[in-house]
Amino acid sequence: MYSEKVMAHFRNPKHMGEIADADGVGKVGNPTCGDLMWVYIKVGKDADGDEILQDVKVKTFGCVAAISSSDVLCDIVKGMKLKDAMKVTNKDVLKQLGEVPNEKVHCSVLAATALRKAIQDYQSK
Repeated sequence: MYSEKVMAHFRNPKHMGEIADADGVGKVGNPTCGDLMWVYIKVGKDADGDEILQDVKVKTFGCVAAISSSDVLCDIVKGMKLKDAMKVTNKDVLKQLGEVPNEKVHCSVLAATALRKAIQDYQSK
């Protein structure tokens, strides 16, 4: 049902956890399936002075696809400029993750939405 890449991210997620002094936190959930996801971001600056995602962590309670999608999201955006990270979509997550069953595509939407909420939380402070 799931590819080996999806299962690898599920079995050994690299980005699970919280950032205690996070600059922004985004929380999303899906009441239908019960998935919950928090994205924690730490913002820094690159050599040009642009804001970047210095660190990204997730805390995900959900299915294989939810955990894998949130972990892959972190792989994609860590080190990325904030303005570019705001443009990351679920299609970017799915492209990196690989195929998931159609009924699990919403997990990639949750991941991208949680990231945007974390960035918006940071920007509102």
